[in-house]
Amino acid sequence: MRMSQLFSQTLREAPADAEMPGHKLLVRAGFIRQLAAGIYTLMPLGKRAITKIENIMRDEMDAIGGQEMTMPVVHPAEIWQETGRWYQIGSEMGRFKDKNGRDMVLAMTHEEVVADLARKEIHSYRQLPVLIYHIQTKWRDDPRPRAGLIRVREFTMKDSYSLDADWEGLDHQYRNHYQAYFNIFHRCGVPVIAVKSDTGMMGGQLAHEYMYLTPYGEDTLLLCDACGYAANRQIALFRKKARPQEPPRPLERVATPDAKTIADLADFLGIEEAQTA
Repeated sequence: MRMSQLFSQTLREAPADAEMPGHKLLVRAGFIRQLAAGIYTLMPLGKRAITKIENIMRDEMDAIGGQEMTMPVVHPAEIWQETGRWYQIGSEMGRFKDKNGRDMVLAMTHEEVVADLARKEIHSYRQLPVLIYHIQTKWRDDPRPRAGLIRVREFTMKDSYSLDADWEGLDHQYRNHYQAYFNIFHRCGVPVIAVKSDTGMMGGQLAHEYMYLTPYGEDTLLLCDACGYAANRQIALFRKKARPQEPPRPLERVATPDAKTIADLADFLGIEEAQTA
């Protein structure tokens, strides 16, 4: 197709509300157009780019045994009430009633649907493990959408779900996903760092998130070049090096008239500051 035939047009200047360089470039190049706050149309060039990224995701997920499917965006409220998340999630969840007055949900994730499918389709442990994934539209009514496609209300997400017979199987799937996501970012040319993160409303015992370092980011990471520790500041743990235990010395009175600080006292006694506690 010729550029002259392209539906979207390029812009000389970025709109005033575009803050990040990537947002400005996507708008000026005609990849996206904003319909409302946090809601965007993917123009032909934007759709092509997203399709290429989705195909990379499919390659890497299929390589670890994933089976692609498509689950609905609209869910009956009952399955969310059954897990309790109907009551736990606040106004960011899209809720409405159908014409019969039945409560419905605009999905932001699909654990409830997968659980419902699993109890109907899985009848024996011999059917496990199973890894399913889909690439689907999601809705989260973010109160502060910003930065173009970085923080939106309607978005496309690749989410996968593993059904395993034991913890060992779950750990295996987690390691496979951990590497698969690195492969996806590498193939997209995006250098990322995997850091430990909060499990959030998803729950679970362990979570990692992949971070791209940028001055426009909202999160703060704690990284250690010496030991390789990496975590989001919200969940980072302080680990104090244990000191060797020493037998206590006999008690004796010591005059310390000029030792006004811990440093002075340690220097006067010829010991380390930690030994004064």
